[in-house]
Amino acid sequence: MTLLDRNTPAIAATSDPWLLPPAELDDIARRIRISIIEMLASAKSGHSAGPLGMAEILTVLYFHAMRHDPANPEWAERDVFFLSNGHTAPVLYAALAHAGYFPLEELSTLRRLGTRLQGHPERTALPGLENTSGPLGSGLSQAAGYAYASQIIDQDLHRFVYVAMGDGELNEGNIWEAAMFAGKYKLGRLIGIVDRNYIQIDGLTEDVMPLDDLRAKWESFGWHVLEVDGHDVSELIGAINQAKAVAQKPSVILAYTVPGKGVPFMEYDYRWHGKPPTADQAISAVARLEKESAR
Repeated sequence: MTLLDRNTPAIAATSDPWLLPPAELDDIARRIRISIIEMLASAKSGHSAGPLGMAEILTVLYFHAMRHDPANPEWAERDVFFLSNGHTAPVLYAALAHAGYFPLEELSTLRRLGTRLQGHPERTALPGLENTSGPLGSGLSQAAGYAYASQIIDQDLHRFVYVAMGDGELNEGNIWEAAMFAGKYKLGRLIGIVDRNYIQIDGLTEDVMPLDDLRAKWESFGWHVLEVDGHDVSELIGAINQAKAVAQKPSVILAYTVPGKGVPFMEYDYRWHGKPPTADQAISAVARLEKESAR
């Protein structure tokens, strides 16, 4: 029996999936990590480090912070999430499946011919996807445009627009054009989250193209900046709540994460940015993650 032959239980559906208490979120993040490992091992291709490091971020968004309805993905009052660093798609797919947007069993089709779970998300392929992503640096422009339109058209709905970015993609000029746009128009319903894991495909971010003082950079573009431990669900929830309270400027959360979190032989190693585990490595990683639930 392979890892993906197992009958992994789905997270219990609720009428308000974003209202799960913080005490349950760490276990959901662990289960999302297990799904990520299983998906990548089955596909034999894909990115490991980033998706594993972002598990708590997506868990907090889809199971606590965001208003959304898996039974009605086009709900007019929903909050929306844009994934800019599209190569981290496995964590988004896992979060959507565990939230009830599509069957968990479909996760095993990642990157296969004809699958809905492409290597980078394609907006119309799956329920719950809000943007197509692949070219790095584009997601913030997409989210800022959506937030700008929402600010004008949906003034009474108080919807929030979230966008996740990788720190490596902050090398892209398009990010800073969008940051300038959002600052000018005071997009208070736009909340960015930077996965600050200090790695990218060619090495450490500070070796490839130093980002220096990110707080000062974002503040200079007119953004409210928060810094958190990206694996602490309480800190993430607190930062999102603070960001929601800032009405006159966009907010960005610098979430410091460990690439490959939860799998010791992957952690902090940039070489796992774009590499999947072997079958044996996946079995070892899943066993360790499952052991955590017994603690």
